Amino acid sequence: MTSEQELLTIEPLELKFPLELKKQISSSFQLLNKTDNFVAFKVKTTNPKKYSVRPNSGIVQPRSTCAVVVTMQALKEAPPDLQCKDRFLVQSVVANPGAVPKDVNAEMFDREAGKHVEESRLKVIYLSPHKPPSPVPEESEEGSPPRSFESEGGHSSHSEGVTSKTLYLKLAEEKTYAVEQNKRLRQELEMLKRGQAKTSGRIPILYVLLIGLIGLLLGYYMKS
Repeated sequence: MTSEQELLTIEPLELKFPLELKKQISSSFQLLNKTDNFVAFKVKTTNPKKYSVRPNSGIVQPRSTCAVVVTMQALKEAPPDLQCKDRFLVQSVVANPGAVPKDVNAEMFDREAGKHVEESRLKVIYLSPHKPPSPVPEESEEGSPPRSFESEGGHSSHSEGVTSKTLYLKLAEEKTYAVEQNKRLRQELEMLKRGQAKTSGRIPILYVLLIGLIGLLLGYYMKS
Protein backbone atom coordinates (compact mmCIF):
# COMPACT_ATOMS: atom_id res chain seq x y z
CA MET A 1 0.00 0.00 0.00
CA THR A 2 1.41 3.40 -1.00
CA SER A 3 1.98 6.22 1.43
CA GLU A 4 -0.82 8.28 -0.27
CA GLN A 5 -3.36 5.63 0.80
CA GLU A 6 -2.31 5.57 4.44
CA LEU A 7 -5.09 6.67 6.73
CA LEU A 8 -2.78 7.41 9.68
CA THR A 9 0.92 8.16 9.88
CA ILE A 10 2.55 7.02 13.11
CA GLU A 11 5.55 8.79 14.62
CA PRO A 12 7.70 7.24 15.92
CA LEU A 13 7.42 3.55 15.10
CA GLU A 14 9.38 2.60 18.24
CA LEU A 15 8.32 2.93 21.85
CA LYS A 16 11.41 3.70 23.89
CA PHE A 17 11.40 3.20 27.66
CA PRO A 18 14.37 4.33 29.83
CA LEU A 19 14.63 1.29 32.07
CA GLU A 20 14.12 1.96 35.79
CA LEU A 21 13.20 -0.85 38.17
CA LYS A 22 10.17 -0.60 40.46
CA LYS A 23 8.87 2.48 38.65
CA GLN A 24 6.18 3.04 36.01
CA ILE A 25 7.58 4.48 32.78
CA SER A 26 5.69 6.16 29.95
CA SER A 27 6.34 6.61 26.26
CA SER A 28 4.16 8.09 23.53
CA PHE A 29 3.53 8.26 19.80
CA GLN A 30 1.50 10.49 17.48
CA LEU A 31 -1.25 9.54 15.05
CA LEU A 32 -1.37 11.94 12.09
CA ASN A 33 -4.42 12.02 9.84
CA LYS A 34 -3.37 13.60 6.55
CA THR A 35 -6.64 12.76 4.79
CA ASP A 36 -10.00 14.50 4.60
CA ASN A 37 -11.74 11.58 6.34
CA PHE A 38 -12.62 10.88 9.94
CA VAL A 39 -10.42 7.93 10.91
CA ALA A 40 -11.14 5.48 13.72
CA PHE A 41 -8.23 3.70 15.42
CA LYS A 42 -7.64 0.96 17.96
CA VAL A 43 -4.40 -0.04 19.73
CA LYS A 44 -3.57 -3.63 20.68
CA THR A 45 -0.52 -5.18 22.37
CA THR A 46 0.95 -8.64 22.78
CA ASN A 47 1.23 -8.08 26.55
CA PRO A 48 -1.92 -6.24 27.74
CA LYS A 49 -1.23 -6.88 31.46
CA LYS A 50 2.10 -5.09 31.25
CA TYR A 51 0.98 -1.90 29.51
CA SER A 52 -1.71 0.74 29.88
CA VAL A 53 -2.70 2.63 26.71
CA ARG A 54 -4.54 5.98 26.78
CA PRO A 55 -6.51 6.30 24.62
CA ASN A 56 -6.60 2.73 23.31
CA SER A 57 -9.20 3.72 20.68
CA GLY A 58 -10.72 6.87 19.27
CA ILE A 59 -11.28 9.17 16.30
CA VAL A 60 -8.70 11.30 14.53
CA GLN A 61 -10.40 14.15 12.71
CA PRO A 62 -9.35 15.21 9.19
CA ARG A 63 -5.96 16.94 9.00
CA SER A 64 -5.33 16.59 12.72
CA THR A 65 -3.30 14.54 15.19
CA CYS A 66 -3.85 12.44 18.31
CA ALA A 67 -1.31 11.59 21.01
CA VAL A 68 -1.28 8.10 22.51
CA VAL A 69 0.51 7.50 25.83
CA VAL A 70 1.73 4.00 26.73
CA THR A 71 2.63 3.35 30.37
CA MET A 72 4.68 0.30 31.28
CA GLN A 73 4.12 -1.25 34.68
CA ALA A 74 7.01 -1.27 37.14
CA LEU A 75 9.57 -4.02 36.53
CA LYS A 76 11.00 -6.00 39.45
CA GLU A 77 14.15 -7.01 37.58
CA ALA A 78 15.92 -6.01 34.39
CA PRO A 79 15.39 -8.27 31.35
CA PRO A 80 18.47 -10.06 29.95
CA ASP A 81 20.47 -7.85 27.59
CA LEU A 82 17.68 -5.24 27.76
CA GLN A 83 15.80 -7.11 25.05
CA CYS A 84 12.01 -6.86 24.73
CA LYS A 85 9.76 -8.90 22.45
CA ASP A 86 6.59 -6.93 23.15
CA ARG A 87 4.79 -5.43 20.17
CA PHE A 88 1.95 -2.99 19.53
CA LEU A 89 -0.55 -2.99 16.68
CA VAL A 90 -2.43 0.12 15.54
CA GLN A 91 -5.50 -0.52 13.38
CA SER A 92 -7.22 2.30 11.49
CA VAL A 93 -10.35 2.50 9.35
CA VAL A 94 -12.42 5.24 7.73
CA ALA A 95 -15.29 6.33 10.00
CA ASN A 96 -18.49 8.17 9.26
CA PRO A 97 -18.25 11.97 8.97
CA GLY A 98 -18.65 13.59 12.35
CA ALA A 99 -17.88 10.39 14.26
CA VAL A 100 -16.79 10.68 17.92
CA PRO A 101 -14.72 8.30 20.11
CA LYS A 102 -17.77 6.62 21.65
CA ASP A 103 -18.84 5.53 18.15
CA VAL A 104 -15.81 3.26 17.80
CA ASN A 105 -16.67 -0.45 18.09
CA ALA A 106 -15.24 -3.85 17.16
CA GLU A 107 -17.42 -4.20 14.06
CA MET A 108 -15.67 -1.25 12.43
CA PHE A 109 -12.45 -3.32 12.28
CA ASP A 110 -14.04 -6.55 11.01
CA ARG A 111 -12.18 -7.59 7.88
CA GLU A 112 -14.64 -10.41 7.24
CA ALA A 113 -17.38 -7.83 6.87
CA GLY A 114 -15.43 -6.25 4.04
CA LYS A 115 -13.96 -3.40 6.02
CA HIS A 116 -10.72 -1.85 4.74
CA VAL A 117 -8.47 -1.95 7.81
CA GLU A 118 -4.93 -0.63 7.84
CA GLU A 119 -2.39 -1.93 10.34
CA SER A 120 0.92 -0.57 11.65
CA ARG A 121 3.24 -2.30 14.10
CA LEU A 122 5.40 -0.73 16.77
CA LYS A 123 8.19 -2.41 18.69
CA VAL A 124 9.38 -1.75 22.24
CA ILE A 125 12.96 -0.76 23.02
CA TYR A 126 14.52 -0.59 26.48
CA LEU A 127 17.10 2.13 27.08
CA SER A 128 19.86 1.90 29.65
CA PRO A 129 19.32 4.35 32.52
CA HIS A 130 21.51 7.42 32.11
CA LYS A 131 23.76 8.51 34.96
CA PRO A 132 22.90 12.11 35.90
CA PRO A 133 25.67 14.57 35.03
CA SER A 134 27.83 15.78 37.88
CA PRO A 135 27.04 19.36 38.92
CA VAL A 136 30.77 19.91 39.58
CA PRO A 137 32.95 20.64 36.49
CA GLU A 138 35.82 18.26 35.79
CA GLU A 139 38.39 20.99 36.41
CA SER A 140 37.10 21.47 39.96
CA GLU A 141 37.14 17.73 40.63
CA GLU A 142 40.86 17.68 39.83
CA GLY A 143 41.51 20.27 42.50
CA SER A 144 41.43 23.52 40.56
CA PRO A 145 39.95 26.21 42.82
CA PRO A 146 37.00 28.27 41.55
CA ARG A 147 37.90 31.46 39.75
CA SER A 148 35.97 33.67 42.16
CA PHE A 149 37.99 32.29 45.08
CA GLU A 150 41.27 33.08 43.28
CA SER A 151 40.15 36.61 42.48
CA GLU A 152 39.07 37.36 46.03
CA GLY A 153 42.24 35.91 47.53
CA GLY A 154 44.48 37.81 45.13
CA HIS A 155 42.68 41.08 45.85
CA SER A 156 42.97 40.56 49.61
CA SER A 157 46.72 39.81 49.45
CA HIS A 158 47.33 42.82 47.24
CA SER A 159 45.41 45.14 49.59
CA GLU A 160 47.36 43.89 52.62
CA GLY A 161 50.66 44.45 50.77
CA VAL A 162 49.74 48.03 49.85
CA THR A 163 48.67 48.84 53.42
CA SER A 164 51.90 47.45 54.94
CA LYS A 165 54.05 49.36 52.48
CA THR A 166 52.22 52.63 53.17
CA LEU A 167 52.60 52.21 56.93
CA TYR A 168 56.32 51.45 56.59
CA LEU A 169 56.92 54.57 54.48
CA LYS A 170 55.00 56.71 56.96
CA LEU A 171 57.03 55.40 59.90
CA ALA A 172 60.27 55.94 57.99
CA GLU A 173 59.33 59.55 57.27
CA GLU A 174 58.42 60.18 60.90
CA LYS A 175 61.67 58.56 62.03
CA THR A 176 63.73 60.79 59.67
CA TYR A 177 61.84 63.86 60.83
CA ALA A 178 62.47 62.96 64.49
CA VAL A 179 66.18 62.46 63.86
CA GLU A 180 66.43 65.83 62.10
CA GLN A 181 64.53 67.56 64.90
CA ASN A 182 66.73 65.92 67.50
CA LYS A 183 69.85 67.04 65.68
CA ARG A 184 68.59 70.60 65.34
CA LEU A 185 67.55 70.77 69.00
CA ARG A 186 70.90 69.41 70.13
CA GLN A 187 72.66 72.13 68.16
CA GLU A 188 70.45 74.81 69.70
CA LEU A 189 70.98 73.29 73.15
CA GLU A 190 74.75 73.40 72.74
CA MET A 191 74.51 77.05 71.82
CA LEU A 192 72.37 77.74 74.90
CA LYS A 193 74.74 75.78 77.13
CA ARG A 194 77.64 77.86 75.96
CA GLY A 195 75.73 81.07 76.66
CA GLN A 196 74.69 79.89 80.14
CA ALA A 197 78.23 78.80 80.95
CA LYS A 198 79.48 82.25 80.25
CA THR A 199 76.80 83.83 82.44
CA SER A 200 76.17 81.47 85.31
CA GLY A 201 78.00 78.22 84.57
CA ARG A 202 74.82 76.15 85.24
CA ILE A 203 72.43 74.30 82.85
CA PRO A 204 68.70 74.97 83.44
CA ILE A 205 66.70 71.88 84.38
CA LEU A 206 64.16 72.60 81.58
CA TYR A 207 66.76 71.79 78.93
CA VAL A 208 67.72 68.55 80.68
CA LEU A 209 64.09 67.39 80.62
CA LEU A 210 63.79 68.36 76.97
CA ILE A 211 66.84 66.25 76.09
CA GLY A 212 65.32 63.25 77.91
CA LEU A 213 61.99 63.58 76.09
CA ILE A 214 63.72 63.75 72.73
CA GLY A 215 65.70 60.62 73.57
CA LEU A 216 62.51 58.69 74.43
CA LEU A 217 60.82 59.70 71.18
CA LEU A 218 63.86 58.79 69.15
CA GLY A 219 64.07 55.38 70.82
CA TYR A 220 60.37 54.69 70.03
CA TYR A 221 60.80 55.43 66.34
CA MET A 222 64.01 53.41 66.17
CA LYS A 223 62.13 50.33 67.44
CA SER A 224 59.27 50.86 64.99
